[in-house]
Amino acid sequence: MNRVNSKRIVSTNNLTKMAMLGVISFILMAFQVPLPFIAPHFMQMDISDLPIAVGSFAMGPVAAIIISAIKNILHIVIKGTSTAGVGELSNFIISSAFGFTAGLIYSRHKTFKTAIFSLFAGTIVMTLLAITSNYFFIFPLYSKVIPMKEIVGMASHISSKINDLWSLMIYSVLPFNLIKGFVVSAATVLIYKRVSYLLK
Repeated sequence: MNRVNSKRIVSTNNLTKMAMLGVISFILMAFQVPLPFIAPHFMQMDISDLPIAVGSFAMGPVAAIIISAIKNILHIVIKGTSTAGVGELSNFIISSAFGFTAGLIYSRHKTFKTAIFSLFAGTIVMTLLAITSNYFFIFPLYSKVIPMKEIVGMASHISSKINDLWSLMIYSVLPFNLIKGFVVSAATVLIYKRVSYLLK
């Protein structure tokens, strides 16, 4: 990243916009929808990544990381955490991956086709990272509070194929993140042009 881009990203104006988007993202985080046919009750879908994608398109990929951090810090400070910050850390990693990937690709060539492709790529990267981080790091941390057998058991009613951590990743975490990514991507495509002038 060159010096000009760095100054543009950290300008007071952009920081104000990122803070605003972070607050909106935090608010959207409160509106969660269960996906009982795919995910256990502790995994619920929201569209709080929408402001992250919009901010990334408007201000560059680094903005996605900053907005995601603001969202999750606000959640810990205002709502508290029942997972010792593990859930918020997971949300930060996955949201940042989605927004950063989409914003990085879109910044190279700002066309409608590139926007579609960048959001698709962001969804794939987010999903792969969700599987990797949850399998090797997040769920093992959760298991310090709730035994892994109970975690797997909560998801086993979704599919008889879920009988261990890896099958939980494949039959629950994978489709959950694909659905979330496609929903957020569709919403981004619908509203970005309508609100982008506010972020210039």
